[in-house]
Amino acid sequence: MTTEMQPLEFFKQSILTPSPSGYEEPIQKLIGEYLKPHSDEVSIDVHGNLTARVGEAGGPKLMLAGHCDQIGMLISHIDDQGFLYAQTIGGWDPQQLIGQSMTVWTDDGPVSAVISRKPIHLLSQQERGEVVKLEQMWLDIGAKDGDEAKSKVRIGDCVTLNLAYRELLGDMVSGPGMDNKTGMWTVIETARRCASSDQALQCELHSVATVQEEIGLRGAKTAAGRINPDVAIAVDVTHASDCPTIDKQQQGDIKIGGGPVIFRGPNINAKVAKRLMQLADDNDIAYQPAALGRAAPNDSNVLQVSGSGVATGLVAIPNRYMHSAVETISLGDIEAIAKLLTLFAQSLTPECDFIPG
Repeated sequence: MTTEMQPLEFFKQSILTPSPSGYEEPIQKLIGEYLKPHSDEVSIDVHGNLTARVGEAGGPKLMLAGHCDQIGMLISHIDDQGFLYAQTIGGWDPQQLIGQSMTVWTDDGPVSAVISRKPIHLLSQQERGEVVKLEQMWLDIGAKDGDEAKSKVRIGDCVTLNLAYRELLGDMVSGPGMDNKTGMWTVIETARRCASSDQALQCELHSVATVQEEIGLRGAKTAAGRINPDVAIAVDVTHASDCPTIDKQQQGDIKIGGGPVIFRGPNINAKVAKRLMQLADDNDIAYQPAALGRAAPNDSNVLQVSGSGVATGLVAIPNRYMHSAVETISLGDIEAIAKLLTLFAQSLTPECDFIPG
């Protein structure tokens, strides 16, 4: 008899599973196997988005979107000495890559690698004062020459930082891929909770692990086109400002452990934001209001303008050190978001009206 995976273990396993944009098959397989007992239907579309459907047709369609892809790299050249060169997938600060342990994900399994540059002892004075560029770094798998390297790695294989799940003090955890496997976990956990609840949904819930957000919000666009939701909420990370050098006047006062960040602004349907805040107040869920005066750089951007328009909300997880090997979040924050999203889904009825005014 197989023991059912628990939610926290599923989260840990998702952090340890590679999912660079365009290479999300391993994480979608993990999600599908986890969710199969907890939804009416689990499907993957031609783009790679995984959707778990819960609830009966007839009520409003609610789409929850949490992208499962992470930033990564892509092998683009193997030289005669056996060193590998790579393009980036998503937005990287090259300084984050110097001296990192990496993994190349091949058809035959993972290959360990390190990425580095010329040692500081050999840098000229001019080089020491310059910001290192991506093309000045390379991946070393220990190959004796190009032929050995090419027997292990192919052009187009994807690369990630060494995947790890690190427990810090309290309920803080760190590792690459918190952006946005945290958001993915909240929408998948919402589907699981709604499916196991005694309270029947009056909406049709579609919890979607979207793909290719890091290279242009691509999966959310195609998933929304297929689902045609009435209401949608995107869940992603946002910058925590409770650490040195982050300007609260620009980023807002956002604390890890402070609860869900609920956004207001032109990308957000005012009634969706109001309902989220009211549900949080009524159920003693601490939350952090935030403002965004432009189209969001996440899935809520394309959800809002899908089809003839979708009533869209944006909820975010405070995250320190985004797009690095040490992204840091609070488990309490993602638990609170799953609770809030479950309450939101359970609150929807056919009579809900999200037309502004």
